[in-house]
Order: sequence, then structure tokens, then C-alpha cells
Amino acid sequence: MKTTELNPPTPSPVEGFEKPVILIEHLYKSFGNLTVLNNFNLVVNREENVVVLGKSGSGKSVLIKCIIGLLKPESGNILVFGENVPELAHDELDRIRTKIGFLFQGNALYDSMTVRENLEFPLRRHWIDFSQQKVDELVMEALNNVGLPHTVDMMPAELSGGMLKRVALARTLILKPEIILYDEPTTGLDPVTAREIDTMIISLQKKYHTTSIIISHDMNCVKNTADRVVLLAAGKCYAEGTYAQFEASADENIKQFFE
Repeated sequence: MKTTELNPPTPSPVEGFEKPVILIEHLYKSFGNLTVLNNFNLVVNREENVVVLGKSGSGKSVLIKCIIGLLKPESGNILVFGENVPELAHDELDRIRTKIGFLFQGNALYDSMTVRENLEFPLRRHWIDFSQQKVDELVMEALNNVGLPHTVDMMPAELSGGMLKRVALARTLILKPEIILYDEPTTGLDPVTAREIDTMIISLQKKYHTTSIIISHDMNCVKNTADRVVLLAAGKCYAEGTYAQFEASADENIKQFFE
């Protein structure tokens, strides 16, 4: 069945939320002749979990790398806490990144560092002047949040895939970010471990009142974590709504994710 492509207007803030924490307007990003983001628009409200759903190669990871300033778009605005990320100088970008946690798809832990040293790294990277006692407290708090305090002096090679994901999540949390960007948080995990990660995402949202963008094509993750779902297709915000609305949709571009 042929469907008409939707490019809905930027949604208004959800009832009960304050002004948007992230506002993306008319975002374009290309690599050579390949246009990845093509007039993409999105609002993310405070303490909201927005899942960006899309096929592999649709531009989901490119989107969050633009949000954190790892990639620079050709045009468009990415307002984070009211500041336009593409226009920020390097030191200004570093400052705003202290408020944003990024859980990489591949975890991005340093193999030559212990778990403790991996968790300490963001504190050193952002030149935050903490005493060693405070650093130790933050490390153990982060590991307790993910149920792995006993791994503090272990090496990444000694950990299972699920434990690696949890340690990466602990590192993401150590600066107590207001925003967390999750890039395929359950990819490569068995169903039980994936469900545990989903549960952690929700519990940490409630504990720290975080705002999150979750990149995923794992429909269980989408169902378990999303306050709102956005479909990224042809570089645009093709559709947005609740998981239940997506599940009930007759649009072939949406139905394919439920088959």
C-alpha cells in the first residue's frame, strides 16, 4: 500500500513538561553526495525519553553525534539548553558536554584501563577539580547505580558483554548529566540482559530526572523505554507518537518494524 510521507510540524511541549531541553530545527547533514538528515525537526522536553526509530543507515547515530557536536551539520539549529551547538566555540562546547552523557554503541571503554580508571576519565577530561575522596565517591555511586561495585578494579577484558554495557552506562552517569544520549543501548545483548538495560534506563531517568534520546531499532527497547517515538526516514521526522500509536498504525513504513 502506498503511503503519503509525513513531515509533521514540530510537536509542542508535552503537558507537564517545561520548555524544550533540545530543539532541532531544519537540520541538514550530508556526506559527499549522500544526504543523511534532510530538514529534520525535533523537540525533546524535560525528563522525557524520546526514542528515535529507523532502519540501519537511516542517520540515527549521525543525529545524536550532531547534537553533542561530534559532527557539524551543513545548516540548521540544534538548541541544547537554549544554546545553538553548531555555533559554539570549542570551550563552550566542552562546557555544555559536561551536562550531556553519551552511551556509545560499542561502549568505548579503554581496554588498558581498569573500570575505576575508565570512570575517572570524564572527570579528568573536563578538568573538574574534585578531591580524590570525591572522585572515589562518584565512581562507587555510579557503579552502585548499575549494580557492579565489585568490578571497580577489574579490566574490561574480564567483563561480559552486559557488564561492559553497564560499566559504560556508569561512566555516562558519573557527571550526573541532565541529558543522556543512548546509541543502540541493547544491540548485541541477549534478551534478558537487554531487558535489564531497559529497566536501568527507566530507573535512572526517575532517579536523576534525566532527559534522554534513545537510538534504537530494538522494538522491545522502544516499547520499554519510550515516552514518545520518532521515526527517522528519508532524513526527516516522518512520524511521531506513542509506542501504542505506532503499533496500531496502518502505515507500511511503520508496520515494517512490527513484523
